Amino acid sequence: MTAMNDPKALRQQILQLVREFHAARAPTPFRPGEDLVRYAGRHYDERELVSLVDASLDFWLTAGRYCEAFESGLAEYLGLDHVLLVNSGSSANLVALSALTSPKLKDRRLKPGDEVITVATGFPTTVNPIIQNRAIPVFVDVELGSYVPSLEHIEAALSPKTRAVMIAHTMGVPYPVREVRAWCDRHGLWLIEDNCDALGTRYDGQLTATFGDLATFSFYPAHHITMGEGGAIAVANEDLARIARSYRDWGRDCYCVGGETNTCGKRFSQQFGTLPFGYDHKYVYSHVGYNLKITEMQAAIGVAQLEKVADFIAARKRNHAALDAGFKRHAAHLILHQAPPKADPSWFGYVVTVRPEAPFTRSELVNALETARIETRNLFCGNLLRHPAYIGLDHRVAGSLVHSDLVTTQTFFIGVYPGLTGPMIRHVLATVDQFIDQHAQRPPAPLTPPPPDLPP
Repeated sequence: MTAMNDPKALRQQILQLVREFHAARAPTPFRPGEDLVRYAGRHYDERELVSLVDASLDFWLTAGRYCEAFESGLAEYLGLDHVLLVNSGSSANLVALSALTSPKLKDRRLKPGDEVITVATGFPTTVNPIIQNRAIPVFVDVELGSYVPSLEHIEAALSPKTRAVMIAHTMGVPYPVREVRAWCDRHGLWLIEDNCDALGTRYDGQLTATFGDLATFSFYPAHHITMGEGGAIAVANEDLARIARSYRDWGRDCYCVGGETNTCGKRFSQQFGTLPFGYDHKYVYSHVGYNLKITEMQAAIGVAQLEKVADFIAARKRNHAALDAGFKRHAAHLILHQAPPKADPSWFGYVVTVRPEAPFTRSELVNALETARIETRNLFCGNLLRHPAYIGLDHRVAGSLVHSDLVTTQTFFIGVYPGLTGPMIRHVLATVDQFIDQHAQRPPAPLTPPPPDLPP
């Protein structure tokens, strides 16, 4: 068989052309004030393109070898036994919370009217699954600077109806998750870690997403690694993993992976409900579930991205440190982003809160940045309860939400993702310096140089 009609040789030729295609797209120098400094975005090279095209040539459109490789790779990284891919981080949260409502959990099952502790300052789809499963969200406040709740905030939310805690490690900053885990154990509560912002974050030396009963990830382009759309649930317990898989896969009781049959060895020899004895286990449904699976080509991108996770985390830390070094001279007017004790964040962004007494507003500073072609974003929802969708929501607030309200009016963030270059970060710092020096009506202070390892 000649190379021209040998499928393996043709595949290698195609993949080599993909590498050459990527190499031909040379980057252009950054032009301050003209080119956009993004708050986040996909960061990739030829390896993602090769992996994507390789998967497309198989034309195995649902979960296949790349999905299996990603799930096992992320599980190995976390040191856990079970990772389930889904089509988004929001779906991961929905599956994780829904799994706790399973009748298979018996007395520990989460039921309508039970309470789940969460935060008011966060992303909607951390809270929405609580509402969608007819439980009651109990909102607590966050600390300024870290934007996660203290243990005391969470402890104060306990009531006889509390059954679970579901809180995000916001912007890569962990809440005191080891202490929260111990507190949940003392009170018989479930713990779900929303780790969508925090791949690679550690608390007390341990990776987040490994403390909870379940943990979730997002692989949207803004996150630490991407598949375009995508997410995952990490579970240490095999029984809970099977329940989560069921909710992901239409609610079926069968846990065979794609292409397999009769994994349990009892496909035609069991009794379920009022079905005839021996009803095909592949078509037995034990939960009211969904279809939230991901495609093989998305997973192929994720496999290449996962290989780079250590480099991505290092870049985020370096960029965050550079911004922090530059912003310190403005601490009189800005509350700077910080990590609480025991925390080693894998930062999602750099969060800034304009102090209420500052001689300028958040809107004025944000407008100056956006005018200079520097993207900004609010810290998600601010106080979620102030949004139209949640007016009239059945909920409870533990304590006040004074910081959440302040975040709503005073807080924003800018990017630290690996695609940022040294000139981009210097443009951000120069823009902030110029704006604040003008508004503070004082002579400019000497610029604080960024760390020397800033990328070129």
